[in-house]
Amino acid sequence: MSCWMPGCPGLSMCQGLATLPITCLERAKDLKTRFGILLHKSELGHRIGTSSKLQLGSRQRDSSREVLEWRESFDQLLKSKTGVTAFHTFLKTEFSEENLDFWLACEDFKKTRSKTKLASKANRIFEEFVQSEAPREVNIDHETREITRKNLSGATSACFNEAQAKTRTLMEKDSYPRFLKSTSYQDMTKQATSRGTSKRSHT
Repeated sequence: MSCWMPGCPGLSMCQGLATLPITCLERAKDLKTRFGILLHKSELGHRIGTSSKLQLGSRQRDSSREVLEWRESFDQLLKSKTGVTAFHTFLKTEFSEENLDFWLACEDFKKTRSKTKLASKANRIFEEFVQSEAPREVNIDHETREITRKNLSGATSACFNEAQAKTRTLMEKDSYPRFLKSTSYQDMTKQATSRGTSKRSHT
């Protein structure tokens, strides 16, 4: 609305705005910008929220199938990151998580390409898990311990193979069956089964 004429209704408004401090005008502009951003975020959040629900549903189906696959074999359990985490939590209750930690350390060790890093990692793993009276000593026989010690002199990616295999067998024959019978895993399978049943009833 133009306000060049005296007595124009918009004149007082224009004069009022002119007399406002610059900080007030800047604040008003800032508020307008913020409201615009909030509105945009709200719309974006709604779109993301809808997309996330769809993705979550897919992830739940995948995780349900995964949980049930763990009982098929120990290999299936070790292939699953969630399975390894659940198994590790169970081993903690039996105070034997060092076996899985050693196995995982060996898997990581095999991926090492640098010969310098290979040697330093080998010594660290040996001192932490393998040597007699190690802080987190794994349950392996004396012969395997000595073979592993000798392997350190010319450390290769295979120097823990025998010790790792013995530890894996121990977990598979001893801890794994108890894990499958544990209350925590039984609860997980019930939830996974109920999600599968619920999905079928809605299709």
